[in-house]
Amino acid sequence: MTERFLLHIGGEWVSSQADSWEENINPANTEDVIGLFAMAGVADVEQAVAVAKKAFPAWQALPAPKRGEILYRAAQLFEERAEKIAHDLTREMGKPLSDAHGEVSRAPQILRYSAGETTQPNGQMYPSSTVQRWLMTRHEPLGVVGIITPWNFPIAIPLWKLVPALAYGNTVVMKAAELTPLCAWHIADILQQAGLPAGVFNLVTGTGKIAGEALINHPDVVAISFTGSNATGHHIHQRTAQRGAKVQLEMGGKNAVVVSKTANLNLATEMIVRGAMRCSGQKCTATSRVFIEETVYPTLLKRLKERIASLVIGDGMLPNVDVGPVASKQQQMSIAKYLEIGKSESTLVIGGSLLQDGVYEKGFYVQPTLFADAPLDSRLMTEEIFGPVLGISPVANLDKAIHATNATPYGLSASLISRDMGEIMRFTNEVQVGMIHINDETAGAEPHTSFGGYKQSSSFSREQGKSARDFFTQIKTIYMDYTHGDD
Repeated sequence: MTERFLLHIGGEWVSSQADSWEENINPANTEDVIGLFAMAGVADVEQAVAVAKKAFPAWQALPAPKRGEILYRAAQLFEERAEKIAHDLTREMGKPLSDAHGEVSRAPQILRYSAGETTQPNGQMYPSSTVQRWLMTRHEPLGVVGIITPWNFPIAIPLWKLVPALAYGNTVVMKAAELTPLCAWHIADILQQAGLPAGVFNLVTGTGKIAGEALINHPDVVAISFTGSNATGHHIHQRTAQRGAKVQLEMGGKNAVVVSKTANLNLATEMIVRGAMRCSGQKCTATSRVFIEETVYPTLLKRLKERIASLVIGDGMLPNVDVGPVASKQQQMSIAKYLEIGKSESTLVIGGSLLQDGVYEKGFYVQPTLFADAPLDSRLMTEEIFGPVLGISPVANLDKAIHATNATPYGLSASLISRDMGEIMRFTNEVQVGMIHINDETAGAEPHTSFGGYKQSSSFSREQGKSARDFFTQIKTIYMDYTHGDD
């Protein structure tokens, strides 16, 4: 019998009030039904927000280091359950098990970082222009925070949102991604087992059109943190702005690697392929464009073709698989459209097709694909594809490469492969992105540093590190006159 998974509201596991359920399937094998998940309706979201609002005063009043102790316990539980969670992540989302282990290993790091933040200074003292006055600030939580998370990193991204929200004293209602509700179930279960009080964290699974809309429109949800598509992000921004809620958006990317004529080409090959093809290209920070100086372009093109040809494609549960399935049929069809666009605009070097026969017939597989000589203004080089599809173009020099890198409405991540310090400094100064990597792939972030992009990649806010406090708290300024005056 197929296992059923419930909503987590007010410290209890409950069915949706409409008793609605949705199958969750393995993208590597659609005959493998992972479970039936409760689909939250508007009434369920309203209940979750109500219990979060009720839990807020006590959670806010709990000394911050006590909140940190709970997060430390959750970190330990993630380590103890890492193998099971990584297995479920691969089965649910499709990424190879090695990548799933890497993602799950970030969970304790995120939890321990935010737990440590609960013992850090919570404000500042300022000199006052008035005698015998203390002037100070402190950070206070916002209230009920809504979190809407994507399917591509179903452990790491939810945690780097909700953990600092909890650490700083907020209560949370999370709407999990429709494709990866089992990973969200693990998060809720661990937080409960770690001793989080009832109502402080609540999980609703369901659709964006119903559960997501109910969350972003609820008057008691004072802030929304969202990661996902630009279209959905802009919609959330408009709706939350209308009611004055705080909003944090992390959206798309069209991330470029620039390869200098001074580059180590073995390193360049590995970093480009890793950034473009791992997780089947389903990362907002994945490498999508490469600009290569003309003198090394033919050599690097050959190496990229050979390296991509060597990639092993298959079920992420199997050993030595480099590229698993994409997450859904919808995702596969979207990528297929861009494969045809690429063929009409550029030169197909390798790949270019869906894999639908033999061992691939029950899953959502796409060949790792390389297009060469891609025009800089083509759709292939300007639109986010979110799949294992890479476009490369020759450029005359670093000036042209920097111009091409910036010629996009996105500005999330970029990388330079170079051994010239002057080039490195110019690149870091002139490229318009939120994250720059040197001699590395475009993907990757550490939990104690800020994460976010320029232009349409974000709402000019940042996640993780010290930046998390900026979003999840508000500042109170206190003027304390300690004279009593004359009677």
